[in-house]
Amino acid sequence: MPLIGRAADAVPLSTRLQQALNTPGSEALRGLLADEYASDLESRFRIFSAKFPDARWSVRPAKPLKDGQPTFEVEVRGHREAESLSYDLEANQRLALLTEGKLITGEEVISEQSILRSASKPLPISLLIPDAVLTGSRYDVDVIFDQPLGHAMVAGGLIALTPAQVSLQSTPDIQLAPMHGGGIFKSVQAPFTPGSQTWAAMLVHPDGVITVTKRVRVVSNEDELIP
Repeated sequence: MPLIGRAADAVPLSTRLQQALNTPGSEALRGLLADEYASDLESRFRIFSAKFPDARWSVRPAKPLKDGQPTFEVEVRGHREAESLSYDLEANQRLALLTEGKLITGEEVISEQSILRSASKPLPISLLIPDAVLTGSRYDVDVIFDQPLGHAMVAGGLIALTPAQVSLQSTPDIQLAPMHGGGIFKSVQAPFTPGSQTWAAMLVHPDGVITVTKRVRVVSNEDELIP
């Protein structure tokens, strides 16, 4: 049932946002958004919902930023069947939401990652990738199988996504190569201007395929490494 009037005013933003994200269509979500922000977020939401129509969202308060601004932990789980394959998605974001009155006017992504699996049995992995790095610095992007590979032959690849690919949630074309040591181990360089980098990696195992994405904030001041 929609939340209206004074009852809605008393409900935390995290609860209202979670309810809107779990409501079919985008009308409920639109009711939380300022006009200048609505078209962008609705577009992203429609693209995602077309791929994972039965996704379930969870939104809860997270640790405030150092300046006291509240943040929210947004998690989504989804499943889809396509071309005789089964896919399971786990994704999470930590967001600082900009608000004006009762409406959300924008967002700042503090951290973001997703894992998409198509596997016949569990293939646990670890993402050893920082949430934030300094401009121009070198850092490691490591995606590792947690369990011994034994005699399994595995392959993998890593690319940086463009802002357009991120916005359109497009499937990247990742060139694969044989992997040694149980994962992808890559040293990369951050841009020399503040912003962000988004990485996409694919791991191919005899028991299935895993695709991960990870957003890395690029900051110019060490004080910004821990928001």
